[in-house]
Amino acid sequence: MMTMTANSDYLLSSYSYELPLERIAQTPVIPRDRSKLLVVKDGDRHEHRIFQDLPEYLKSGDLLVLNNTKVLPARLYGYKTTGAPVEVLLLEEKKPNYWLALVKPGKRLKLGSQILFSHSPTEYLEDSPFRATVIERDEATGGRWLEFNTSSQQNFADLLQEFGHVPLPPYINDSEAVPEQYQTVYAQQLGSAAAPTAGLHFTEELLATLKAKGINTTFVTLHVGVGTFRPLEVEDITTHKMHGEWFEISSEAVAKIQQTKQNGGRVIAVGTTSVRTLEGAAAMGELQPFMGKTDLFIYPGYQWQVVDGMITNFHLPRSSLLLLVASLIGRSRLLELYQEAIEEQYRFYSFGDAMFITPEAVKS
Repeated sequence: MMTMTANSDYLLSSYSYELPLERIAQTPVIPRDRSKLLVVKDGDRHEHRIFQDLPEYLKSGDLLVLNNTKVLPARLYGYKTTGAPVEVLLLEEKKPNYWLALVKPGKRLKLGSQILFSHSPTEYLEDSPFRATVIERDEATGGRWLEFNTSSQQNFADLLQEFGHVPLPPYINDSEAVPEQYQTVYAQQLGSAAAPTAGLHFTEELLATLKAKGINTTFVTLHVGVGTFRPLEVEDITTHKMHGEWFEISSEAVAKIQQTKQNGGRVIAVGTTSVRTLEGAAAMGELQPFMGKTDLFIYPGYQWQVVDGMITNFHLPRSSLLLLVASLIGRSRLLELYQEAIEEQYRFYSFGDAMFITPEAVKS
């Protein structure tokens, strides 16, 4: 029989907190590694530092796992043939020229409707070379499957670069940020609808400092999709179903992780996407190379397989990401830390500050 405390961990309403609007970061800190860092230690100990201090909390032989996904210019502006404006956010490619997308206003787009894309929300291109047809509705996400008129993958990529815009999250509405600031310095694999934001704090100089100290790195790929955008809508979180996101972990990365563990090092996941990749690849009981989708939903009570500690940003209330972090150090402690971060003027969400949950905090 579960206690009342355990019951509370499975209620979505238990993951609410009040955040003043001014604490939502609209622009990134420059340089990237000058953002604040809340270091969570064992017991009830924690420290307020800056991200540049991260090497002080890692040991030679530790391994940082970074997600090298690169954000697509996934936001498209277009018009129906009637002249009505349409906004599209690409989420997932099912096959060449065939994409799942969030569409506004979706309800007015009937199957068979055509969208003509333009370079900006104010430009109507009647002879646009870049078009899509609404083929079907996706019941799970409320999105639409679109078929593009492009002749090849390269043609699609070229037109997307010409017409697409790197999407910032909807809560960033007063930003002077440029697209490069919404990419990690190690972004390589194009395919994500949003940035793995914990990685935005790293600079080339900081990575070099970590390497010089004997702290290793390896890369995995998870393309952020609709699972990040889809809100939790059920009070009993155990009934929530995550949408799958595509990821890949190579045999080289698996070998590095296994060697780190054997040598007594710690595996530190950079961001919730790296966490989902590592734990998703170990879902069958043993970490192994994998390429495919994960719909793993991590919340308090989850039995960790690979991750010893993690670096993460501050997340939206009642979100799957907040639940994932709570599963490492407990809901009550996490919300207490969030409250202190608000009082200490930390910046929240994608362009905000960071938290390092040390392995000692996980074990305590």
